[in-house]
Amino acid sequence: MIQENSRIQSVCVFCGAQNAVPKIHLDMAHELGVDLAKNNKQLVYGGGDCGLMGAVANGALEGGGKVIGVFPRSLGRIEVEHKGLSEMHFVDTMHERKQIMYDNADTFVVLPGGFGTLDEMFEVITWRQIGIHEKFVIIYNHEGYWDHLIGLMEHMIDQKFAKPVTRDFYTVVNTKDELYALLQMRETTVLESA
Repeated sequence: MIQENSRIQSVCVFCGAQNAVPKIHLDMAHELGVDLAKNNKQLVYGGGDCGLMGAVANGALEGGGKVIGVFPRSLGRIEVEHKGLSEMHFVDTMHERKQIMYDNADTFVVLPGGFGTLDEMFEVITWRQIGIHEKFVIIYNHEGYWDHLIGLMEHMIDQKFAKPVTRDFYTVVNTKDELYALLQMRETTVLESA
């Protein structure tokens, strides 16, 4: 759990890069980007201009925030890199990408996504498990998207393939209010509910 006195200034978002996904997820990602910027949080992400990746980056840019992208050159044949970011790092491998995103973030937020999102999420959880870092990993179960994954993770713990302490290495939230409270962006939620 994130401590009250921890200062989150840079948030790495892992999320999907497909456009043909439910609009409700795209809208959520865009709104999150705007609110990160309004709350002076830097966004770090995979550098794409499509799907939730593009939505969160465009929201942060529209909100006046700083956005750092990390884009593997090999992805250029299947995805489009964002052309308007504050800072873009082009790398040769996915491992370099994840290392730069990790190095530039205080915490990680996992939005709906596919296999790449899972790869990124499980790597930072595993790094936490073996003591490489103590950064926070937040899984945003938006509209129940991650229900099956969360069930699988619980099954792994129940079957003793992972220790119960593993639950301490990530936090699952189901609502924007829970997510924003952990990211210490309560002022945004208060303004919206006023």
